[in-house]
Amino acid sequence: MAVNAGESPLGWLLSRGLLTRRQFGAGERLRADWEMAGLSPRVTMRWDAAPVARGGRGPDAPLDPTLAQIAAKRRFDGAIAAAGPGLADICWRVVCGGEGLEGAERALGWPRRAGKLVLLMALDRVADFYGVR
Repeated sequence: MAVNAGESPLGWLLSRGLLTRRQFGAGERLRADWEMAGLSPRVTMRWDAAPVARGGRGPDAPLDPTLAQIAAKRRFDGAIAAAGPGLADICWRVVCGGEGLEGAERALGWPRRAGKLVLLMALDRVADFYGVR
């Protein structure tokens, strides 16, 4: 799935000077790993080939995820852990879930305008994890 960075919450924050390029880059890396790992919800049918039954009455064991997916999942988990408890929630909601700051603040039960500060701290930690300069 392609994302228009100009229409994403991070792109909106960057265009208004509320994020640094480093924080934006970290958020984009996190979102890319989330997508590569296949963690986004599926909204359509899977079009993979149907499993072929062999021998007995059932299909073979499901295929293992690709190595790229496994590596992306590990990086995503590491980045979220690096963001830390309490900070990872808003980071995931805004960067991966595409929620706006106001919606994320409401969903988390936070006061207005608290989300931006927490998101910036989380993105700094994620940037450190990824080594974004």
